[in-house]
Amino acid sequence: MSATHSLPANAFDAPRGLPAPLPAGEHILWQGRPCGFGIAFRALHLGLVGLWFGALAFWAALPPLLSGVWREAATLALPTLAVGTGAVLLLALLGWLSARTTTYTITNRRVVMRIGIALPMTLNLPFALVDAAECRLYRDGSADLPLRLRPGNRVAYLHLWPHARPWRVNRPEPMLRTVAQGQDVAQILGRALAAHRAAPEEAAGPVMLRPRTAPRPRLAAAS
Repeated sequence: MSATHSLPANAFDAPRGLPAPLPAGEHILWQGRPCGFGIAFRALHLGLVGLWFGALAFWAALPPLLSGVWREAATLALPTLAVGTGAVLLLALLGWLSARTTTYTITNRRVVMRIGIALPMTLNLPFALVDAAECRLYRDGSADLPLRLRPGNRVAYLHLWPHARPWRVNRPEPMLRTVAQGQDVAQILGRALAAHRAAPEEAAGPVMLRPRTAPRPRLAAAS
């Protein structure tokens, strides 16, 4: 995904992937979605599932193979291979759907994650709530960008998954997963965070959705 700069917010319609029009002074620096291939293989472990079913099929066919009875070996292996093929196709479909229904947005004030296949949810992460951001680059140029939240701000791991850093269950970290041109996106995010932290205190307040009576910002909202 290429970077998109200074997209104006319509007074009535929210930009794609955002829950509401952007307030004055805020603009989009980048917007994109995860790679379906990356979600399928890195979050849903499609490759490991395929290897597992292949190993089971080989184990079932091994005795007749050692005896040289090839037709019986194929008969024993085919049911497992058929189930494995179905499982792999299902995971591939879930990965594709997850990517198609996700929109990541980086503005000059926050990160917004529009996630969810059946129940869409919008996660607002103002830079004021982000303690640190990291980057894990892959050989294909994509990257995972986990965001560590400041203490006292938490989103349930199950609400985030698969857009969460693996194994950080006690302190979940929202993650922009397998975004294309990951190094460029990481630089955009890094510059935005640095600019926010260099801004004067009064100009660096968080931008978030919140109910009028709520004393604390809402990180997530179903929509």
